[in-house]
Amino acid sequence: MPASSERGVLIPPEVSLHARPAGQFVKTAAAFRSRVTVAANGREADAKSILSVLGLGAGGGVMLTIRAEGDDAEAAVIALAGCVSGLAD
Repeated sequence: MPASSERGVLIPPEVSLHARPAGQFVKTAAAFRSRVTVAANGREADAKSILSVLGLGAGGGVMLTIRAEGDDAEAAVIALAGCVSGLAD
């Protein structure tokens, strides 16, 4: 059975997941083999799809829930939480 991991992370107040920050997020997610999803505002998206991530419409101060399932799930969630925490507009 594949490993799974989940973590909540707050988007910095001065940042929203528009094109550049979302691109950084997707690039980080794509580096992992695990299936990775991100949820916000009652919606869930494929973390490896820029259009899906942009479709969340997540702005500053919004809580993201990052979930991963697969062999490198824990590492993926840790890396993505760090990516979100380090975002700058």
